[in-house]
Amino acid sequence: MQKPTLLILAAGMGSRYGGLKQVDGVGPNEEAILEYSIFDAIRAGFGKVVFVIRESFEDAFKEKFTNKFQDKIEILYAYQEVNPTIEGVENVPHREKPWGTGHAVLSAAHLINEPFAVINADDYYGVGAYQTIADFFTNDVSENRYAMVGFVLEKTLSDNGTVNRGICQTDENGFLTDVVERLKIRRESDGEVYFTDEDKQDCPLKADDVASMNFWGFHANFMQAAHEMFVEFVKANKENITSEFYIPLIVNNLIQANKMDLQVLKSADQWFGVTYQADKSIVVNGLEKLTQNNIYPNPLW
Repeated sequence: MQKPTLLILAAGMGSRYGGLKQVDGVGPNEEAILEYSIFDAIRAGFGKVVFVIRESFEDAFKEKFTNKFQDKIEILYAYQEVNPTIEGVENVPHREKPWGTGHAVLSAAHLINEPFAVINADDYYGVGAYQTIADFFTNDVSENRYAMVGFVLEKTLSDNGTVNRGICQTDENGFLTDVVERLKIRRESDGEVYFTDEDKQDCPLKADDVASMNFWGFHANFMQAAHEMFVEFVKANKENITSEFYIPLIVNNLIQANKMDLQVLKSADQWFGVTYQADKSIVVNGLEKLTQNNIYPNPLW
């Protein structure tokens, strides 16, 4: 079997963070979070990394990363355009932001012909997540079976503001039935977890709900299905310049059409990321502790 690819979504502007957080140093030697993702992927047996970035980020990325691990794993770049040409669709209004995570994945379609995992550049997922998805690629992936690594909701919250999470619903066999996007999730002082619904009402969530952190495992045929849906999505939503084509929308549509099933692989690892600038110290301390416990070498490369 071909070695799987790690597709890293890194085209976000980091507006809440206040800068290009994808390249911000948080490790003991100023390593970025995504360097730990690549390190974990290499030891899990991945053979290629594809960065999805904006073209304006290219110089910053290559300066920070290319020489660090180009001799350890193949590194490629794909570019997510804000206003791409879309076949069969004309007169799309000018947009200020890209079309979302689903479109970001499609931006790399020409570079991927093997099973691939999708992650966010600014999320730390833990060592076990990469081995779990690698084992899935070895044993279970097929044209009609995908996977997702899900995390315990309370282990994905920020103490510095609200977050949005896809809350997973599964059947008795652990296959995904739905991903529902919940907005403005936070933990209150009494320890209870709430989100805000469309009517601006506070609604409870369970602390042990399984949250999607955008860690997916796909067969290469995902690209064709996603492309067809994207064209139809743009036709229906082109006048809404803030609409976005998310990965969970693609997944839900395929499940509902009985075109595939998706196995939810639960992780007990502590997730952390840098949604807000104030989150940085938590990440720095977390990676320092992991390094001291010999989970990672020092320096990383």
